[in-house]
This record gives sequence, structure tokens and C-alpha cells, in this order.
Amino acid sequence: MATVSPLTWVWSKAMDLGSDALGRYISATEGVSKPWLLLQLRLKKLQDDRDHMEPAAYEAAIAELHQALMDLGEWWVGREAEVFGGEKPHDD
Repeated sequence: MATVSPLTWVWSKAMDLGSDALGRYISATEGVSKPWLLLQLRLKKLQDDRDHMEPAAYEAAIAELHQALMDLGEWWVGREAEVFGGEKPHDD
């Protein structure tokens, strides 16, 4: 059985957690220094608030989060095994 990295677990399970539980997990695992996890938390909080937002405000907030994610760049390069589990791809 393959070992799953903590980061892979967060990405795969984050949508099942409430924003409070995800926030506690990020705090407990020192994830506050990992901007991609903080973006995941922002997305979860936005999903929690969606029913109380105007559609245009929600769309603007999603666009802002998307841009913030794109601004991170390819943060996973060189960390594929840690982030996604498995082995780092070979450069052939």
C-alpha cells in the first residue's frame, strides 16, 4: 500500500472538511507557511459563504482566488513526490 503524503491528503480531503476543520488541520500541521493550503482554506470559506453572496460578488471572489493561485506559479516542481505522492517524474 502506497504512503500518502500529508499534502496529498489535504488536497484530496479538503472538500470533505468544513472550513473550521481545515483551518485546524492547517494550523496543527504548520501549514500556515504554505500558501497553497491557505488558498484552499480561502476557497472553502468562500464556498461556505456562497449562499449569502450576490452571484457577481461570488464570481469576483473566485476570479481573485484563481489569480492568487496562478501567481503561485509551479510551486510543486521538484516536490512532486511530497505533493502528489508517488515518484518524481524522470527527465528524459
